[in-house]
Formats: sequence, C-alpha cells, structure tokens
Amino acid sequence: MYIINKFKLQFAFFLTIVSFVSYGQSNLFRVTLDAGHGDHDFGAVYSGRVEKNINLAIVLKVGKLLEQNPKIDVIYTRKTDVFIGLEERANIANRADAHIFVSIHCNANKNTAADGTETYVMGMSKVASNLEAAKKENSVITLEKDYKQKYGGFDPNSPEATIGIDLMAEEYLDNSITLASKVEEGFASLGKKIRHGGVKQAPFMVLHKAYMPRVLVETGFLSNPVEGEVLNSEEGQIEVARAIADAIINYKNEYFGNGGTDSDMDKPSQKISVKPAKDSSLPAKPKPNLEVPVIKKSVNNKDSTAVIFKVQLSASIKKVELTPSNFNGLKDISIESGVNLYKYMYGETSNYDEAKKLLQEAKSKGYSSAYLIAFKNGEKISVQEALK
Repeated sequence: MYIINKFKLQFAFFLTIVSFVSYGQSNLFRVTLDAGHGDHDFGAVYSGRVEKNINLAIVLKVGKLLEQNPKIDVIYTRKTDVFIGLEERANIANRADAHIFVSIHCNANKNTAADGTETYVMGMSKVASNLEAAKKENSVITLEKDYKQKYGGFDPNSPEATIGIDLMAEEYLDNSITLASKVEEGFASLGKKIRHGGVKQAPFMVLHKAYMPRVLVETGFLSNPVEGEVLNSEEGQIEVARAIADAIINYKNEYFGNGGTDSDMDKPSQKISVKPAKDSSLPAKPKPNLEVPVIKKSVNNKDSTAVIFKVQLSASIKKVELTPSNFNGLKDISIESGVNLYKYMYGETSNYDEAKKLLQEAKSKGYSSAYLIAFKNGEKISVQEALK
C-alpha cells in the first residue's frame, strides 16, 4: 500500500510539473526567426560577401538579444549552414504556433549603387522592383527535389505566375504591416550606415505559407560596396540585429504587454476569407518613406474620454455588411475603415472582465484568433496601457 501511495504521489507531482511547464510555455511570446538560404543555396555573393552566412549571423544575434527576455521563446528555422525548403521554413513556424515569423535576407542588384533596407509583407504587387525581389527569393524552390509537384506547378521565374498566387485571404495583414513598420523605424535609427527603404508588398512564397503575422526583411544590398561591407562586419550585424530585435520587442509590448502574452490574447487578427483585388495599396501608420497609405480611424465610442475595450475579429480588404449572418451570428459589430482595409470589431465595454467575456464569446463562434483592443479619447492604445 505504501508503494502504491508513493507512486500516486510521484505521478501527481509529475502531472503538476508538466502542467506548470505547459502553462509557462503557453504564456511565452513565440518568435520564429528564419535565416534565408543555406548550404548549397548561397544567395547573393559579391566580393566575398556571402548572403547565407550574413543572414545566419544576423539571425543568431537577433535571437540572442530576444532570448534575454524570459517571456520570449525563439524558434529558429536553421542555426547552422543547412538547406531548408521554403515551405518547410513556414511549417516550422506553423508547428511552433509562433506569434510572428521574421525571415531575414540581404538584397542585391546589378546596379551596385542600389542601397537601402526593405521590409516586405505578403501580398500582390505590380511594382517591378517588388516582383523582382520576390522572384529572386522564390527561385530557391528550384533547388528543392520535385518542386513542381510540391508547389503545384508554380513557376518562380514567371511574373504572371507570381502575380497569380491565390492568397485566399491575407490573414494578419494589418499586424504584419505594423511589425514591418517597426523594423523600418529601427533601421532609420541606424543613420547613414544603412539607408532605410520602407515597407513594401510582394508575393513571397515563404511568407505565403506561414499562418501568422509575418515579414521578410532585406537588411541591405550586398552588391553595394559600402552597405555590403557594413552587413559583412561584426559591428554592422550587431547594429542591424539590435534594430530588428527592438522592433520585435516593441511589437510584443504593443500587442501583448510588457509582462508577456495574455492567455486571452493568442494570435492577432483573423481574416475573413474573401479574395483580394489583384493589386492594392496597403494601409499603415503615417511614416516617412513607407509605400503604404494611412489608415483613417472611424471608431465611434460612446464616451471618447473613457477607456473602451472591443474585440477585433478580423481584417479584410473587402467591405462586408455588418449583419450577424456575416459574423457567425455575432451582433453589435463595428468597423474601422482605411484605404482598402476594413477591421471588424465585436462589442464595446469599459469593463475589462466584461471584455474578456466578449472575447470568449467571439472565440466560441469560431474566431479563434480574435483579441482585445482598447481605445482612449478615440485613439487606439495597448490593452496594458488601458488597464493602468
């Protein structure tokens, strides 16, 4: 009997430890870092500057900075010089249920005067330079075995095929733009060492397959003698890595608070499944040198001086009628409109506990990625700030 009771106590203790670890992990902000290229896929190579090596060096530095925060869990698609297919890179992030996916690359151009960073979000584009960047990165799939069957006959060298990628719904577009904007703001702080180029949009296959807010960062041009040497230097990589890490932390703090993720706020912004237009301008906060227009607020709060909580359900480039049938039976739907982007919100309350009940109701209706947002004086603020 003593042995049986002892076994029961040990087993109960084991379950307690497992539950504690699982709970702790669930409250971590999960970041997947992707170092572009690898092994026989060298990427851009100019005057001894090899993209695959620089990408990996920067990713490892970004990861080291993020890992100093106990509330951040870093997942790497690669930490050594190995080759990983584009779809598998995205799947690594998907399996980890990451909150964001950041793919890091270097740019190159036959015109060696070309310079500047570029941070891309997933989407359609007819801009020639954007398509060229996507074609260059998407061409990596030709190094994968049976890529034609694996990617459904997709031809990365055909602009028509690139434009023709069926996005279904660009899920997480708004959040991706916010993250991209923060990365570019970080690059702007580097001064003249690397010129920041702004947020752009292009159909990158590695982003297309990742189901969370995601960006692809071109940290500068290896083909540019000055910028290339900055990226190839230890000092330059540290500065670039710090800018990216700070942007990720700022994004985390804005959406998930300083103390780690709220268990009620899983992953932001679920999208309504509607087909987008062939090409569209993207909305973002007004920042210099960004290629995206400004979102115009249209939130009607009953008392603009009070803190108001709402549940953000989805974002769509198509305007949808605010009828319950379009929102799985949910009533009291409001809309925030921008240029070719509409954000749909459910409910409105100044009581945080009531807001959490609204969030759970939205999730029970199928909006598993819904999350809470807050407004004060008619302006959006973080939930953490609202709670203060």
